[in-house]
Amino acid sequence: MSINTQDLSDLEEIDRLEQAIQTFIEGRIDPDRFTAVRLQQGVYGQRQDGVNMLRIKIPGGRLNADQLDAVADVAENFSQRGIAHVTTRQSIQVHFVPLAKTPSAMRRLAQVNMTTREACGNTVRNMSACALSGVCPKEHVDVAAHIDGATQHFLRNPLNQQMPRKFKISFSACESDCAQSLLHDAGVVAVEKDGRHGFMVKAGGGLGHKPRESIVVEEFIPERELLFSLEALVTLHNKYSDRTKRAKSRIKFLVERFGVDGFLEKYREEFERTKQALVDQPYPKGEWRAQTGQQVPGSGAPRKLFAQHQAGLFVLPIALPIGDVTPVQLRGIAALLCAYGLDEVHTTQDQNLIILNVPENKVGLLRSGLAGLGLHEPVTGDNVVACPGTSTCRLGITASTVLGPQLSGGKADLRIRVSGCHNGCAQPETGDIGIYGEGKRMHGKLVPHYQMYFAGNGMGGGALALKGPSLPVVRIKEAIARVQTEHLKSGEASFFAWTRAQQPDYFKQLLADLAEVKAEELQSVMQDYGSAADFRVLQLGGGECAGASQMVIGANFFEAAHEREYRNALVFQRKYGEAAQCNEAILRLIGSGVAQLLGGVREDNLNKLAIQLQQLLPGAIADELARAVTALAKADEISNEEHAIINATVDDWTVKVAAFAMQKDAQLDLTEAAAGLLV
Repeated sequence: MSINTQDLSDLEEIDRLEQAIQTFIEGRIDPDRFTAVRLQQGVYGQRQDGVNMLRIKIPGGRLNADQLDAVADVAENFSQRGIAHVTTRQSIQVHFVPLAKTPSAMRRLAQVNMTTREACGNTVRNMSACALSGVCPKEHVDVAAHIDGATQHFLRNPLNQQMPRKFKISFSACESDCAQSLLHDAGVVAVEKDGRHGFMVKAGGGLGHKPRESIVVEEFIPERELLFSLEALVTLHNKYSDRTKRAKSRIKFLVERFGVDGFLEKYREEFERTKQALVDQPYPKGEWRAQTGQQVPGSGAPRKLFAQHQAGLFVLPIALPIGDVTPVQLRGIAALLCAYGLDEVHTTQDQNLIILNVPENKVGLLRSGLAGLGLHEPVTGDNVVACPGTSTCRLGITASTVLGPQLSGGKADLRIRVSGCHNGCAQPETGDIGIYGEGKRMHGKLVPHYQMYFAGNGMGGGALALKGPSLPVVRIKEAIARVQTEHLKSGEASFFAWTRAQQPDYFKQLLADLAEVKAEELQSVMQDYGSAADFRVLQLGGGECAGASQMVIGANFFEAAHEREYRNALVFQRKYGEAAQCNEAILRLIGSGVAQLLGGVREDNLNKLAIQLQQLLPGAIADELARAVTALAKADEISNEEHAIINATVDDWTVKVAAFAMQKDAQLDLTEAAAGLLV
């Protein structure tokens, strides 16, 4: 078990962000372009003007004392609110940070190897994992090495710089799948098969608009091929996902579009190509071991003291109400770690913290120290997760952070998940009871509602929740209490089993009176929690998780850079025919991009593309493309030395197109997309 020691931050990028902020303040950069710049650095806009949310990536949720201190400093010194918020994907968010202060906050994080790079936008996001990876008796392997390897592999990878939408990956250390691969774009699950250790890989899961459970793309894959599989899936998303209809731009819609068999066929094609290009690349290796127990700690993280597989050591959980923690508490936890010789804390998907490797004789001391900070272990009923909702989020519809603390999982300690909108950042479809905010018209007025879900479980053997009725916000507490009462009366311990034994319309009938609103009752349901005014949905524009619209040429240049990396790897392996195909892809991508920049259309046929460019842009760029296309048509007949000349020609042409495009549009920056070529 280890904290990632590889360098994740980049001070030069922070300097460039600071320059871009100044340029934006001076009005010399288009707002959409600047939005893309800051999102790539993990700076997300809020519904409040002038301040931002800074999202800190925590790969696998792993933190040490120095990093806790750094997060405390960021929350205290750069935020107007002074709170850090743990998310359901194990990142940490700090809200109310003025834009001009974000670079300084990033530099503080960089001192302890923490980063916000690609924590937002159309990128591969923070890698989430089993909270207990490294200490769980049931695990096959500590997935920390694989998380670190994947994090480093995809960070600033040209493949995922301008994807259609974000891409989320989870890692689970055994078949219990505590990291919930069921709901991720890609999920990795450590398995043992026929005495061999490796991974199952799943893909195409997602919540929000049209929830969908992931499908298995690899029943078993050896450790050395894991990154091939993940890159193939990211490539599928980048290549085929819809770039025009953003609501349908997640990889789950590719499964719907191609069908399961069609999706698997395209995945297999990309996997074979990726494997061929990356075969010589080093791969992360974990320390595999035999399982020493079968206890599952609950849904992904323990809610009480938990015995590790290391003899005499324990995991101590810390409850954070809806994921919020203060700088004083963060520094206090860090001080306790140092005082008792401890080295690791994990964030969890239920928005709590856990301290690992606690000797039994230190448990009492830690509990006393935590109590002095106003912290304690989870208690029955407090397993409530809430996203920020209307407190900060531009997409928020309801005040999830006001309602969340008022809810309880009751005597059965049910998992309650509260989202402020249908995007489902609190993962309502995976809770015992999940709800998300929406507005519904009743008697001509807009009334705040929560759509209910029941019996979700994202772990192994689980399923997405069953959809229930939508109820006015002010009646949701009564609805949850009524469901809990009926469950307890049944005598069935498992809420999951009890719910799924009911008739399809059971909950609709049980809560019918709460869903109905008579005209004379309308005024009683018009306010959201925490508001004295009648409900309304603020039109704040689109959310920013997906990133701002990008020019096609930018996306094409990044994909071409990915093809160039593959080409160079294949040349090193003396696979010149395959390398030539990469050159064709580069010409096709960049040629189509510049054609569209000039008002033309995408064209996959290289000969037709050359003709189109000669019409749109007579001169050297079009002529050189035509000559390169002709040379590649004879790639099977030429020598290795001639292949090298073609490679250099394609690279020189790429530089010329980039320079032309940036001259054509002064705000277009292709420097990173053509990294290594432009000087």
